[in-house]
This record gives sequence, structure tokens and C-alpha cells, in this order.
Amino acid sequence: MKHKNFLDTMTLEEKAAILSGKNVWETRNIDRLSIPSIFLADGPHGVRRQASEGDHLGLNPSLPATCFPTAAAVANSWDEALCEEIGNALGEEANSQGVNVLLGPGLNIKRNPLCGRNFEYFSEDPYHGGKLAASYVRGIQNQGVYACPKHFAVNNQELRRMAMNAVVDERTLREIYLEGFEIAVKEGKAKAIMTSYNEVNGTYANENKHLLKDILRDDWGFDGLVVTDWGGSNDHVKGVAAGSHLEMPSPGLDSARGLLKAIDEGSLTMEELDSCVDSVLSAVFDLTRKSSERKATFDQKEHHRLAERAAEESIVLLKNQESLLPLPSGCKVALIGDFAVKPRYQGAGSSLVNPMGLETMEGVISKYPLQVVGVAKGYERSGKENSSLESQAVELAKHADVVLYCFGLDELSETEGMDRSHMRIPENQIRLLMSLEEVNPSIVGIISAGSAIEMPWEEHCKSILHGYLSGEAGPGAMLNIITGAVNPSGHLNETYPLSYVDTPSFRYFPGKGRNSEYREALYVGYRYYQTAGVSVRYPFGYGLSYTTFEYSELTVTKEGVSFILTNTGNVDGKEVAQLYVGGPRETIFRPEKELKGFAKIFLKAGESKKISISFDDKTFRYYNTATGQFEVEAGNYNLYIGGNADDVRLSGTIEVVGTTETLPYDPEKMKSYYTAAVRDVKTEEFEALLGHTVPREIRSEALSLNDALCQMHGAKSPLARLVYRILTGLKNRSEAKGKPNLNLIFIYNIPFRGIAKMTNGAVSMEMAEGMVLAANGHFLKGIKKIIGGYFANAKANKLYEKKLSGK
Repeated sequence: MKHKNFLDTMTLEEKAAILSGKNVWETRNIDRLSIPSIFLADGPHGVRRQASEGDHLGLNPSLPATCFPTAAAVANSWDEALCEEIGNALGEEANSQGVNVLLGPGLNIKRNPLCGRNFEYFSEDPYHGGKLAASYVRGIQNQGVYACPKHFAVNNQELRRMAMNAVVDERTLREIYLEGFEIAVKEGKAKAIMTSYNEVNGTYANENKHLLKDILRDDWGFDGLVVTDWGGSNDHVKGVAAGSHLEMPSPGLDSARGLLKAIDEGSLTMEELDSCVDSVLSAVFDLTRKSSERKATFDQKEHHRLAERAAEESIVLLKNQESLLPLPSGCKVALIGDFAVKPRYQGAGSSLVNPMGLETMEGVISKYPLQVVGVAKGYERSGKENSSLESQAVELAKHADVVLYCFGLDELSETEGMDRSHMRIPENQIRLLMSLEEVNPSIVGIISAGSAIEMPWEEHCKSILHGYLSGEAGPGAMLNIITGAVNPSGHLNETYPLSYVDTPSFRYFPGKGRNSEYREALYVGYRYYQTAGVSVRYPFGYGLSYTTFEYSELTVTKEGVSFILTNTGNVDGKEVAQLYVGGPRETIFRPEKELKGFAKIFLKAGESKKISISFDDKTFRYYNTATGQFEVEAGNYNLYIGGNADDVRLSGTIEVVGTTETLPYDPEKMKSYYTAAVRDVKTEEFEALLGHTVPREIRSEALSLNDALCQMHGAKSPLARLVYRILTGLKNRSEAKGKPNLNLIFIYNIPFRGIAKMTNGAVSMEMAEGMVLAANGHFLKGIKKIIGGYFANAKANKLYEKKLSGK
């Protein structure tokens, strides 16, 4: 123990109390021993410190901060150095606001394009996402602030996220869903990590010893702070026993009393308790020391310019028919679309930033060498029909050389707490696009969306630029691309399928009941499309430029690959060169190719450079479930170099010496995985992969503490069913307005036990149990338990506070 002197001095009550937050954002201070508190705040793409006292869900407005592009946008940059710059800026702003731990970046895998929080995550590929996340982490921690990668782990759907179980085989867990976190921890040296809400193979992530001890600490060597997601603690005693250090936000002292009871009964050891307290003290003292060097200000203009450069590097040119872009000086343009007037620049939820310098296309376009004939909204972003707006837009388009059409997904489509129901852009926006084309076929489509969309209307645009959610400076960045001041260099972080039904997890997402079965296994994104031979709209890693690049002279050594990259066009530009590796597939199934390295290179027109991409410990490995470790299969491996997963410019092979002696699979028992025909995997094949039976869905009529309020539709209590109908009605009305009520969505999906974890001690677990009793039709027993629990909790809290204060 690093802080034995403090551990010997602290009372048992103080130790138990310090493992939970004292309010929404702060840890508990122990004044008697001069142990201060530290401050945590959201911050994946901008610091979100609340201006006044935090609300119990942490969703109220925050202090102004630079709103950088979201992770889904910056991931298109494929630029590790840029990500570290952004991390530095985030850390600098956090430091200036007195934030000690920044809750981000988010790096869950984009398993399915409908996950409502994909805008906050980097990639469908763990190596790609992990490398960028590690850069963010390094940058943030350069400023004396802890980065806190999230959500560990397998948090890939928002539906009932606090009451669902991810059923995933060990190899897929290690190679797909944990590798990004592994890179962030090992290479980024993350000092904190946030656990996810969900269960992983039947055990909540926050109390999962396999995740938190076997893998995070023993395998990866993590020695930092483990924090729950807000309200994500199921059983605090089990969490502490597993090595989860800090329960947030502020469950009150009921959780602390639970730890004292567990110590008394022997279900929690003093060593387990002291170990967690020791880790909290390490973080508190380290961060307090670093905060003494805090700078109160930062260069706001410089950060805004960095946000603009990040957007420039991340915008993806998807199409450029007849080289319509860049537009010539003096070109007459019609600026059309509600997003040109009111931009979509970030997602909704706990990551919502209060931007310092928000731009709009309408507001900044006059600074560029274009002749603007007018601006028209054209459509209602909520999807409602408005023929007047459409007519105005069509009439304006007649007077322009080129139409700049800004469209995409609205705020309701992408938000924390809700998954999307489809991949389509609202129909009214597409109808307007077709009407515009009838009067002016020179259309530049400018998309705002944080995740993949279906694009059957692609042919109606001559050029398409995808900005994702590009932050406060996105409009200026987009116009720099449009006018040619900047050459686009973004490449997609995810595959764009022709249709949602083509996706590998189409039949499995979201989980229909409590279980969400990951039957597609390793075949996520391009790993599936490439191996199964499924055509896509745009492949992973795709992106066009105003120039062209040539690859030549591939050399393969045991250390890596090198090749010559030449800019064969007439303008300077950047290319993202990607290395994919494909191994033998006869005895151990695997995707046809997997990303194992990348580099973003700037070349002047006509310039050539020798580019090297090194192999590392992840290049040839796979996880052998038979031996419980990463191994290498012997054989010839194919090496592919190119500009995206489909674009192979150079190829070679290398013979690799293996380590495998025990084979993990019987191919006859899992043929679907050897052919990548994984869209309808039979139960017996999935069980052969899992190594055990699929957990049965035993649905009781009675509700439990871990059932969510949205599951009260079938409750025995008429009052509970009425509450469900009221909540559902409020939620539906909120959605109809086109702007989600985030507090309501959170409440709608919260399990009963979450109420005891999110009310700052006002509700105890005993009271939550009373609520469940009442909902299950035992109204009087439930009310008695709620009332009795209320007074017992208040009395116990008062006594505990007295002990802590020493009075």
C-alpha cells in the first residue's frame, strides 16, 4: 500500500465513505486528515463543467468551452499527432476550470450503425480507435489532468444500457472490444478508466473481476483509478471487491454503510477495502499536487483555430463528379438547408458542450471568395413537411451556378440513451434534394451526421462532403475545403453499407431481451464485408482528395513494410496509407484482412517519400481460448497497402513463425465462422464459439431491482402502469418536438436500483426495494418499506455524517 500511514489513521467509516462521490462531480474530502476532494467532468470533445451546482443527472448547462469535433469526426483524420494536440487543449481547458479528471475519450466499438452514441466513439476498428484514443490520453495528461477512457466494456447499445447483458465470446472480447482500451492503457498510460453500465457475460462490468483484475490490472499493468459510470454501480460491495475504486455520482452514505456491513459479515475483506482506498488516495494526492501548477486562462482563439484545423483534417470527400470541387473564385452559390443556419455540430447527452465560438455556414460564408445569391432553410429538420420552405429553396437554386446543400441527421437521431431506429436521412430532406436537382444539377451535398447513413440518393449530388459532427469551427473548415484553401484528407472510420439489412449484426441488434448476443463475433464492419464479399457504398478508410497518389516499391522485412508514396497530382495534399494483414484461415478462422498500421503523410505536388509502417505485438496475434493467451499462428501472412480496405495498391507476403500448439476450435462445429456467413448463426454454433450454453432469458412477471422503469408496462400495479404511460407519453412528446429531453430519457431507462444510486442519499436501496414491491402489486408492503426506509435512512445518514465530522 502506498499510503499506509493514512490507512492506519483513517476510521472504517472514513474509508467506506471516500469510495463514493460527495456530490455529482466531486470525491469526498476528509478534512480531519487534510484529504482534499477532486473534481471530475465530462469532456470527450470539450470540457463540460457545470456552471452552478450539478443536477443529479449532470445534464444542465455548463461553462463555455471550446467544442472540438466529436470523436467520430476526428477519427476520420487518422492523425495521431492532431489527436494529441486536441488532448493537450482539452487538458489545458480542464485545468483552467479546476477539473482534475476528464471523462473521456469514448472508444467503444461501432458494432452496429444504429447505436445512438456512435458519434462519441472513434471507429469500427479497435486498432484505429485505440491509437487515436491513446493520443488523446497523452495530450490530456500532459496538462496534469487524468484522462478517463470509457465505457469499459462492450457498451454498444443504448437501449436498456443499465439493464442488459452483453454475451460475447472471449476471443472477440479480447480482439475487438478490449484492444482499443488496451492500447489506451499501455501506450497512452491512462491514469483512470470508467466502467460501463451493462453486464458482460452475466456480471456487471463494474464488479467483473475478469475485466478489472485479470485483464485490466494483471494483463495490462493498469495502476490507476477505476470509476463507475454515473449511476452505473449495481452492487458496491462486489464492485470494491473487484477493484472498482470510486462510485459516482453521489449515492449518499447508504453505499458506505453497505461496505461496513460487508466487512462485518466477512463478504468483503479489509485488504480489498484498503486497496481501493489506497488507489483513491493516490489519485487525489497526485492530482492535488499537479493542480497547484494550474493556469487560470488559455488562448481561446488558438483553441478555436485548432478546432477548425481538426475539422479540416477530418472532413471526408466522398464524391467529386466532374471535379466540381473546389469551386472557383466568384462562383455563384445558393446556400440551402436548415443546417446552414443552425448547425449540427455535436451529439446530445452528457457530452454536450457549451461552445465558446459557434460558427454557422450562413454567418461565415461572406468571408470566402464566393458570390452568394441567397440563403434558404429549405426544410424542417424535424422531418415535417413545409412546402413554402421547399419552394423558396428551389427558386433560389435556379439563380446559382452551384447549390451548397446542407443536410443530415437531426438532434433526435443521435443522442445518449436512445438508439436509432433506421439509417435514413429524413425523407423531406431527400425530396428537397431531388427537387433541387431538377432545376440545378450542380449540387454539393454537405452532410452533418455522427454515424453511418444509407445513401441511395447519392446519384443526385455531383459532389459530397461529409463533415460528421465537426464542432464549433466546422463551417469555416468546410468552406476552406469547398474553396480549395484546404485539400480534403479525411478517410472514413466506418463502413457505409448499401442498406442496413447488409450489416452483420442486423438480426442481433439491439438485444431483444436482457441478453444482447454478439453472434457475429469478430466480423464487425469491414472485417465482415471484406470476408463475406458483401458490396458496400463506401469502404472503411475511404476518402478522396483534390490530388492523386501512387504507391510503389514495396519492401517487406521482419520489422515492417516500407514503400514509396508519390503525389502525382497538381496540388499539395495528404494521404492516409493503411496496412492490412491477412493470416491463414484454414484451422483458425479470421477475417480476410485486418488493419495493423497506418500513417498520414503530407506531400507537395510531385513529391515522393519513403514511408515505413512497423509491425508491433498486435500485427500477427490472435487470442487462443484454449490456452487463455495471445498467440501467433504459423504460416504465410498477406500484407496489403492502400488508401482504404478495398483499395489495395501494393501487396506482399511474409512467413511467420508460430507459437500455437493447441488449436482452439473444431471447424466442423462452427462452419459459419469459417465462411463469415454470420448474419444468421445458429445457437449450437454460437455455443461452440462461447464454450458454454447461451444464457437463458428467464423473464419473470415480477419486476426486480435491475429492471428499468420502462419495463413497468406489464407491472401488476395499476399505479406502476400509469407511471409507465405518463413517462412514455412525456418521452414521445419530447421526441415529437425534435429535441430530446435527456433527463427524461435517462429516467425512462433507469433501473430501480439506479434510483438509490442517483439521488444523493435521499433514496436508500431499502426504499428502492419498496418501490419494486409496490410495482409488483404489493402496494401497502411497498409503501411501508418506502416510508420506513426513508426515516431509517435519514437517521442513519445523520449518525454517519456525525461520525465523519467528529462532532
